[in-house]
Amino acid sequence: MGAPIHFSSLEAFQADSDKSVHLAIGMFDGAHRGHRVVVESAIRAAAEQGGLAGVLTFWPHPSRLFSPDNPVQMILNSEMKQAELEKLRIDFVIEEPFTKAFASTESNGFVKMLKVNIPTLATLHTGENWRFGKGRLGDVGFLGELAANEGVQAYALDCLYVDGERVSSTRIRNALSDGRMNEANRLLGYRYESIGTVSEGKRIGRTIGVPTLNLPFEGDLPPRYGVYAVRVSRENGEERLGSVANFGVRPTVNSLKSPLLEAHVLEDCPFSYGERLRVEWETFIRPEMRFDSIDILKEQIGSDIDAATTFFKGALDG
Repeated sequence: MGAPIHFSSLEAFQADSDKSVHLAIGMFDGAHRGHRVVVESAIRAAAEQGGLAGVLTFWPHPSRLFSPDNPVQMILNSEMKQAELEKLRIDFVIEEPFTKAFASTESNGFVKMLKVNIPTLATLHTGENWRFGKGRLGDVGFLGELAANEGVQAYALDCLYVDGERVSSTRIRNALSDGRMNEANRLLGYRYESIGTVSEGKRIGRTIGVPTLNLPFEGDLPPRYGVYAVRVSRENGEERLGSVANFGVRPTVNSLKSPLLEAHVLEDCPFSYGERLRVEWETFIRPEMRFDSIDILKEQIGSDIDAATTFFKGALDG
């Protein structure tokens, strides 16, 4: 299968055949394990009917429209979310702009609108709690009725539970904010990632024998400030080099206004200024803290390097 086709809106959708279409619908922030249950349902239906499996998602989050002063912080940006969804053996992704006009769509006209834009629509797949239409008045029961009227089958998938609690984007956001990276990764089903461009810094790390890659944080939801074991690679590369990274505002030396990820690669570093790098966040080591002197900071960095090295050795041994 080739790369999934991306469509910028429902109106832009064009199928290159008359095959049936099986559509998973949701915000899918994080594209986590619970979301994958919904998408995989569409994939199975497409396989059974020899059709096309796709995802309808939205950007930005509705809170940007309805609560602009306090919007939901997103786990992944639009590009990264689509990249995760596209790993799931689907044929296409539709990212519908969530505008005032779209938000005003009455719930009783929602499926008809889908059918107009996707004439061969055969099945819809959502989570059991998904709501739709103006004022979020439509629920999955109503969706099933509307779909049946259009000759479409609707499936509402049960929520996924891990450790006795429902997998949700909110749960993952809380885990990231608390530094519970192992839990966040377990719920996501992959390692949390961020992408940034290496910027030139004060080169303080070099003066104490610990050169770092400075990566301004580009995401919407910053994880807890602290030290992490991470893997670093070029945005489209395969290196995945074990590293130790401090994420935060660097309170000991030249405190910052915006969070910065400073990653020290544990082997020869092939990266340089201006490169776009991908960081996979593996595990939390300790909170960010202020030290009374550079010497104490240097000693702690040595301990952090040892902790990250031990982590990666364990990962290899495991």
